[in-house]
Amino acid sequence: MKHKTCWSALFILLCAGTAYAQIPTEPDPANIRVRMGPLWLNPTLSLTNAGIDTNVFNEFEADQPKRDFTLTVTPQADLWLRMGRTWVIGNIKEDIVWYDKYASERSANTAYALNWLVPLTRLSFVVGSTFLHTNERPGFEIDARADRKERSASGAIEIRALSRTLFGARGEIRKIEFAENAVFLGVPLHSQLNRTVTTTALTMRHELSPLTSLTFDVGRQQERFEFFEPRDTDSIQANVGLRFDAFALINGFAQVGFRDYVPLSADIPRYTGSIASVNLSYVALGSTKLGVIIGRDIQHSFDFNQPYYLQTGIDASIGQQIYGPLDVQARIGGQRLAYREREISVTVVDRQDKVRSYGAGIGYRLGRDLRVGFNVDHQRRESEIDERRYEGLKYGMAMSFGR
Repeated sequence: MKHKTCWSALFILLCAGTAYAQIPTEPDPANIRVRMGPLWLNPTLSLTNAGIDTNVFNEFEADQPKRDFTLTVTPQADLWLRMGRTWVIGNIKEDIVWYDKYASERSANTAYALNWLVPLTRLSFVVGSTFLHTNERPGFEIDARADRKERSASGAIEIRALSRTLFGARGEIRKIEFAENAVFLGVPLHSQLNRTVTTTALTMRHELSPLTSLTFDVGRQQERFEFFEPRDTDSIQANVGLRFDAFALINGFAQVGFRDYVPLSADIPRYTGSIASVNLSYVALGSTKLGVIIGRDIQHSFDFNQPYYLQTGIDASIGQQIYGPLDVQARIGGQRLAYREREISVTVVDRQDKVRSYGAGIGYRLGRDLRVGFNVDHQRRESEIDERRYEGLKYGMAMSFGR
């Protein structure tokens, strides 16, 4: 479940313009666990997927799917460093993924994020950078655990023009590089998908209340591929949304918009239509937590004959405290991958793949910061191409500390 949720979350972050590019807020001292002078830390440690994966390679049933014991250990730390009126805000995360039989699936995935926040009286700005080196699957289409690196540099500024209205601008440059040995179904991913993405936008945020903001943004995005220029694209998109503070009754953001996606190659179809990005949670009566993640946007395919697909998906979850430290969880999700083909003959026209998942878990809290549990999750991909179908089950123990 962890990896499926990570894919959904990554998809949401890539779709959400204002959601991930907003000016970060200063930390709440009440939520800080470790203080060393001006340096504040929130370390966490989690053990997930400590159990059986019944389909390690997402193989079709006729190919006799392989099963293996697997576990993932994730140490992570959020940090804040006070420098005068400004803050240095960072995150360090490491996923150590282990498979018992299939050594090719083992990996150590590293992620760093660093931002410098300058909150002035009427003006705030932030500059930052991120780095990701991972072998995780890049989404719901590519089943290979492909070695890749992602680097980004970004900046955002907001000016309080009126008492509750702020105007701003943001920009980001992101570079995605697959390793030369990253291959899926005979296609070298670095030659097809290595690219640089440049995003700029103008933003407006109106504070409806101390905990809720109405957001608008309009921006432009350019994608330039390193080895395959026919994939180059330009996009214009506009979004409107709501953003809720962490202390609000509803937490997260909801955003809908319009995107004009224009490939520069004449034989690749244009997309003009809606996009969406939602990540909300709600706690009812202090014991029931509801969550929903919705995404709709363009994703690149490894197959140049069907160079991109419109991914539309939803994941929903519910967690219920049963008695004292005992809780149960249930989750369900679905993704639809609607492919767009070039003006040539392809095996399946207007192809749509669907990924469906469901799962449940039970957990027990040993004090404030430690939780142990057991999870079962099922995932299935349906496709008009037999070799793209698969079904798999993961079950095993989980533990988290500091969450």
